[in-house]
Amino acid sequence: MSQPAYATYPGLVDKVVLITGGGQGIGSSAVEHFALQGSRVAFLDLADEPSETLIRELEPRSKHKPTYVQCDLTDIPALRTAIAAISSKLGPPSVLINNAANDDRHHFEEVTPAYWDERIALNLRHQFFAAQAVTPLMKAAGKGSIINMSSISWIIPSPNNPVYNMAKAAVVGLTRSLAHELGPFNIRVNAILPGAVLTEKQKRRYMTPEYEQHIMQVQSLKRHVLPEDVARLMLFLAADDSSAITNQTHIIDAGWI
Repeated sequence: MSQPAYATYPGLVDKVVLITGGGQGIGSSAVEHFALQGSRVAFLDLADEPSETLIRELEPRSKHKPTYVQCDLTDIPALRTAIAAISSKLGPPSVLINNAANDDRHHFEEVTPAYWDERIALNLRHQFFAAQAVTPLMKAAGKGSIINMSSISWIIPSPNNPVYNMAKAAVVGLTRSLAHELGPFNIRVNAILPGAVLTEKQKRRYMTPEYEQHIMQVQSLKRHVLPEDVARLMLFLAADDSSAITNQTHIIDAGWI
């Protein structure tokens, strides 16, 4: 079988791309793919070790060394400060990828108000305020692309995950609202809904032989969805090639639903 050949996007060269949760999983693949396109990538995360390792690996391979800013995304003033600092250093973001999330499993009966608030802060609230922070900069530039990470979990639905599922459904509502509100300023807003992406965390915590067998039964394509599959979709939605695409939910799940 011949090796696949993937697209390159000249329009992404030198563009400032801001990615939340970029130190691990899908986020780190996004950082890598945009960096190798020649973008000026900045990413926010709390995990220093994997984030710094990622930068060391990418620095000799990319035109611009990625910028890592440690930031607790549940702290909205800190998030705003981090975005302002990145914009001052690199320039205004042309692309925002609201990627950070945590799909910690939980039972409906055991959810407390404190756990509810924590999960909403981790999986939804920062997306709204990150978009709010970059929008004036994108308006001034006359264009921009915001990509919000949702999930198919709320469509399936995924059991033992009600607060996460609710947050990810709300991401689609946020995406559609912002797409209409920001469209007149040539700012596009789309959502990506991945299926069972084979990240290191998924392999470590959830990918039992039984779950893997179930995935292969329900998916049309009998292969794993990998972080790089999602990252390549992000590239397209960030690039000029998708300039007429907004207000859409893009499912990438190997045909699960």
